[in-house]
Amino acid sequence: MTTYPEKTCDIDRLVRHPKLVAAAISGQKTQQRRDGVYAYPGETFELEGIPFIVTALERQSLGEMSEEDALAEGYPDLDAYKDLIMKMHPGMTWDNDHLVWVHCFKRND
Repeated sequence: MTTYPEKTCDIDRLVRHPKLVAAAISGQKTQQRRDGVYAYPGETFELEGIPFIVTALERQSLGEMSEEDALAEGYPDLDAYKDLIMKMHPGMTWDNDHLVWVHCFKRND
């Protein structure tokens, strides 16, 4: 059995941006990277009344992120993902060694 750290935020804050909510509902978005743990595998949440289930929670460095991961995040490619992240977090630099939590999920309807 895998042991995870305590949550740092509520599961309802996992996916918030309207474009990303729409991407998750359409099935394009199946991952969300966060600095902290927002949900554990098996937990459920809703986006616009549609149920989702967290299928996995993994630790990954930003440098390990692939083009496929960027697509799963709801972005057209890794450069677009990086660009948006840098704009959302002024003063941040992309550190390949920075560890994040990858929350994997799918629709549960």
